[in-house]
Amino acid sequence: MNQQHLEYCSSDEWAEGLRKWIIPSALADVDLGDDVLEVGPGPGRTTDLLRELTPRLTAVEVDADLATALAARLDGTNVEVCHADATSLPFPDGRFSAAVSFIMLHHVPTAEAQDQLFAEVARVLAPGREFAGCDSLDGDDFRAMHVDDVCNPVVADTLEERLLRAGFAEARVSVNPYVMEFWARR
Repeated sequence: MNQQHLEYCSSDEWAEGLRKWIIPSALADVDLGDDVLEVGPGPGRTTDLLRELTPRLTAVEVDADLATALAARLDGTNVEVCHADATSLPFPDGRFSAAVSFIMLHHVPTAEAQDQLFAEVARVLAPGREFAGCDSLDGDDFRAMHVDDVCNPVVADTLEERLLRAGFAEARVSVNPYVMEFWARR
C-alpha cells in the first residue's frame, strides 16, 4: 500500500464507514460462527470491528510490518494475526466457520493469484460455510489512490463464476454505487 492509501485505511473516517455501511451490508444474513478467517486486514480497522462479532478471529496479512503491528496491538484479545500469503494458507482443510475480506482483493497482483486465494479460502472453510465481503469498484478516483501501489481490480461480472471454479457451491455478486459485494458458500 502506498503511504496515502495506508493513512486513509488507518483513519477514523474509514473505520466509521466500515462500521456504518460496509461491514453491515456485506455481512447481512451471514452466519459467522465461532472461528472466522479475515483475509487481508491491513492496518486492522476491519479487524477491530470483526473481533466483536465472533469469539475467535484469525487475520491473515501478507505484509510483515502490518502483521507485526496488528499482532502487537491486538495481543491478549480474541484475534490471532498470522503473517502469511492467502494464496497458500497455513491452516487445515475445513477449519473455519466463515471467511471475510474487505476492500483488499484488488491488492492481489494477478487474476490467477486472486483465483488461488479463492481456492485456498474454499479449502479452509468448513462445508456449508460462507465467504463474504466486498471490494472497490474501478474508476479514476480509485486508481488515483493506488499510484505506486498494486491495483488489480476484480471484475464484478466475472467474480461469481471465478468463485464457483475455486470450489464454492454457490456464489453471488452485487454492485452498488460504492462497492462490489460478494458471497459464496462452500
